[in-house]
Amino acid sequence: MKRYGGPLWGKDQPIVRSCRAPGKLRIMTETSSPTQSPLHDRHVAAGAKFAEFGGWNMPLEYADGGIVAEHTAVRTAVGLFDVSHLGKVDVRGPGAAEFVNECLSNDLNRITPGKAQYTLACDDSGGVIDDLIAYLYGPDRVFLVPNAANSAEVAARLAAEAPEDVTVTDQHRDYAVLALQGPESKAVLAALGIPADHDYMSFVEAECAGADIVVCRTGYTGEHGYELVIPVEAASAVWDAIMTAGSGHGIRPAGLGARDTLRTEMGYPLHGHELSMDITPVQARAGWAVGWKKPKFWGRDVLAAEKAAGPARRLWGLEATGRGIPRADMTVYAGDTEVGRTTSGTFSPTKKVGIALALLNTDSDIDVDTPLEVDVRGRRLAVKVVKPPFVESSVR
Repeated sequence: MKRYGGPLWGKDQPIVRSCRAPGKLRIMTETSSPTQSPLHDRHVAAGAKFAEFGGWNMPLEYADGGIVAEHTAVRTAVGLFDVSHLGKVDVRGPGAAEFVNECLSNDLNRITPGKAQYTLACDDSGGVIDDLIAYLYGPDRVFLVPNAANSAEVAARLAAEAPEDVTVTDQHRDYAVLALQGPESKAVLAALGIPADHDYMSFVEAECAGADIVVCRTGYTGEHGYELVIPVEAASAVWDAIMTAGSGHGIRPAGLGARDTLRTEMGYPLHGHELSMDITPVQARAGWAVGWKKPKFWGRDVLAAEKAAGPARRLWGLEATGRGIPRADMTVYAGDTEVGRTTSGTFSPTKKVGIALALLNTDSDIDVDTPLEVDVRGRRLAVKVVKPPFVESSVR
C-alpha cells in the first residue's frame, strides 16, 4: 500500500486557463441547471428529499428518520454522506506545491507528503473566495477540494497565475466523494479491508469494490471519520459496499441537512455564512489557517494589517437560554444596542437547544457567558455567548 502518489488523479482533462484583466475575472460555470450526483438513484431509492447545493441537486435528508436521526447516528454510530458536489482541482508540474503555497493562506511547509491541510483562497481585498482542503502529494503535485459553488473560480484564479509548466485541471465531475463519519467509521472501513489507522489529516490509497480510491482522515462533523475520493464510475459500487459493511454498526445514509447541524455544533465555518468576500479569516477566527510568516499569499498585506489592528468584529457562538431557535442573518442585541448579526443558526440535536454563530462587534463588552438577545422574527430570544465548539470534538 502506498501512502500517497500513484495514478489515481492521472485522468486527463482540459486545463483550465482563464485570463484575468485588471479588476475583472472571468468566472467559469459548469451548467445553468443543477448537476445530479452520480449516486442520485441510490438517494431516490432511500427516499431522499433533495435541495440545490452549489449548483448540484443533493440529498437534504432521508425518509427513514430525517435530519435529527441522521445527526444522532453520526454522533453515536456512523453515517454516510454523499458530498460529490465538492470540487476537485489537480495542480501539478515542477514546483506545483510552491506555487500553491504562494497563493493559498496556510503554509504547506507545515505538512509533509501524504498529509492534507485546511486552507483558504483569499482575494487581494482579504475576503475569502473559498475554504478548501489541500492534499499534498509532493513538491510537484497538490490536489485541492474546494466547495461546489466556488470550484470553477478557484481553478480559474490559480490557472491565471500558474507558471507555464504548472497545469491546473478542473476534475469536478470525474470523482465522487463520500464522507463516512462517526465513532463506528473505523470499524466499517476495517470490515472492508480498507486502511483506517492513519493519522488525522493524512491520506492513503486503497481499493474498494474493485476501484482505486483515496481515503483521508478528515470530515466536517467533529467526529472520527474519513472522506473517500472515488472514480465516478465506481461510486455506486463503493456506496453499496460501505452500506453493507456498516449494517451491523448502525449506519445510516445522511443528508446535507445533518451535515449542517453537525458542523454548526462544532463551530465549523460554511462559506457564504462565516467566511465570504466580506468576512475575513481574522474576523472568522480562522487565523490558525493562515501562514502569517509566509512572505506571499493572496491577500497577505491586508490580512496582516487587520490582524495587527484588530478586527472590527469577531465570530462567537450563541446558545439559547430561552425558548426558540436563532437562524442566519438575525440581529443580535445587548439591551437596546445592536452588537452584531448571526451567520448560521439551528436547533442542536445534541444539546437540545437553539444555537448560532454570530459576528459581534469587538468594541462591545462581550465575552463568554455574556447575556444577549437575538431578534427572532420580532421576538427577543435570550442567548448567552459561548466560544465554539458547542460539543466536544472527537475528530482524533
